[in-house]
Amino acid sequence: MKQPTTRILYEYWNDVRGNRLAPTRFEIEPSRMAPVLSETFILERTEDGSYPFRLAGTRVCEQFGRELRGEDFLGLVGSDRRAISRALGTVTQSGAVLVLEIEAETGDGRTALFEALVLPLVHPAIEVTRYLGTIAAIDPQPWLGSEPLRASWLIAHDIVWPEGPPGVFGDDARQLPFSPELAAARIVRSARRQFRILDGGRKE
Repeated sequence: MKQPTTRILYEYWNDVRGNRLAPTRFEIEPSRMAPVLSETFILERTEDGSYPFRLAGTRVCEQFGRELRGEDFLGLVGSDRRAISRALGTVTQSGAVLVLEIEAETGDGRTALFEALVLPLVHPAIEVTRYLGTIAAIDPQPWLGSEPLRASWLIAHDIVWPEGPPGVFGDDARQLPFSPELAAARIVRSARRQFRILDGGRKE
């Protein structure tokens, strides 16, 4: 996680979560997120497989140049809707955390890069149907917010396991963003996609 906003929100969510899969929707207190509230959002999972924004912070809407409430979050990732839908399924079922890099473009071709975070919330009783998140610009340019961002697409995404991947136990399993292995991984870019390469292979 590169952005201060992302780290602050993750740490707050993780503190409220404790040792559970996820906190409940009603445990989230906006006053405790005041420094980053303008860059946060709440998503809802619907029966048709979409993830509409229920709430979106003022800075997020200003930078994208439109009110995002009611818009499907999957619309921000371009042709990678299916991959991110699967990733959100992992967030829903297993309590994972999703980190994304999204690039967006104005009508005249200027681009901005954003880091997004999606965290599971239990609502109304024992099922994850809400998601707390943030979208924060990486190295924001002075023009951002003065012209609508008309198209966006996925650059990269990662799944973070707050308690380590399923089936891994012990003190060493807890994964803070990011694990040492991921932090040391090489980044390879190809066109508009990015891949994280981990050193490994067979040992003699």
